[in-house]
Amino acid sequence: MRLIHSIDYRRMPWKNGGGVTIEVAIAPDDATLDDFDWRISMAHVATPGPFSRFPGVDRTLAVLSGAGIRLAIGGAPPVTLDLSSPPHAFSGHVETNATLIDGAIDDLNVMSNQARYRHRMTRHQIEETVMIPNGAVAVAIMPRAGGLKLAVGEASAHVADGDTVILDQADLSGNDAISFHRSGLAPAEIYLMIFWPR
Repeated sequence: MRLIHSIDYRRMPWKNGGGVTIEVAIAPDDATLDDFDWRISMAHVATPGPFSRFPGVDRTLAVLSGAGIRLAIGGAPPVTLDLSSPPHAFSGHVETNATLIDGAIDDLNVMSNQARYRHRMTRHQIEETVMIPNGAVAVAIMPRAGGLKLAVGEASAHVADGDTVILDQADLSGNDAISFHRSGLAPAEIYLMIFWPR
């Protein structure tokens, strides 16, 4: 079980140079934007414009703060995402343009290499037990709007708002459920990101 504090997230330019991304985690640890297996990042989007293109990559996006964002993905009808929307999956190789609904937003972005991995991002309320599908090789948990206590098997951790826990195959071996409990009185939710090999 690896706890990553938000202060240790890595700031770097977007692939297209149009902004700054905050890299939460990447696999393998020494991977770049051109050769990762999977990657979790956040971004502050203050102006409309194109998303970076990632051929051969699947993406999922969720809005963390702000009024929302509207995505034009290829020739499909625009998709509007706000704080109440479930995370939205789309292909990284398709031309994607964003417009802001009412000012800047912050987003959470998960990507995986289509040839080697697949992923799923979901949002959950605290005080839940979440079942982990068979075959998962990594699970990431990020609480928002409050901290949590996380337990998987015999291991547990306290995770602050905005920090991230990564569980690897050793943590998941023999364990098919993760339980979550609030730390403190504030309501909280989590973003759960699961990765499988193809």
